[in-house]
Amino acid sequence: MTRSQLFAAPRVIEDNDDVAVVERCRKGDRAAFGELVVRYQRPVYNAALWIVRKPEDAGDVAQTVFLKAVEQIDDYDPRYRFFSWIYRIAVNESLNLLRRNGHEEALDEDVEIPDDAVADPERQLDAKERAEQVRRALQQVSTTDRTVLMLRHFGELSYDEIGHVLDIDAKTVKSRLFDARHRLRERLRPLQGI
Repeated sequence: MTRSQLFAAPRVIEDNDDVAVVERCRKGDRAAFGELVVRYQRPVYNAALWIVRKPEDAGDVAQTVFLKAVEQIDDYDPRYRFFSWIYRIAVNESLNLLRRNGHEEALDEDVEIPDDAVADPERQLDAKERAEQVRRALQQVSTTDRTVLMLRHFGELSYDEIGHVLDIDAKTVKSRLFDARHRLRERLRPLQGI
């Protein structure tokens, strides 16, 4: 499974279906909240893991996210995707954990190889080397840069959705993404021998 598949919102679920399930939650239907947990536990866990970079911390964050979501379900605004709302909670909780811990850990060493590269060993090696270069560069950028890059490229959220998650306007999202991509490119330049 690729990173974009891990972070992508469940596409088979319609936004209207989420709104209906949230309405059931608001009326006290516990099974409805269980449906939301099943739908979003993987993307929430993976979003947290991308930021906190430790599986046990990501699991703790995911639990906290769902506890907060059930406590704050009445605050959800159906004008926005539920996925964006819960991602916002996940990002905030992840960043809070990093602040509480006062440090950041290194990214794990797993390297994703594109499915189409498996048949060609040379392409497989190139893909692995590129992934490793990106991983090293991402280790060197700030958590803010890594978060906005993760939401856009791995979470595949729109500028408006990222703005909602980070509580900033879409213009600021575009600016932060531009700056984050520039800093990432600068980090990649020496790793690629450019």
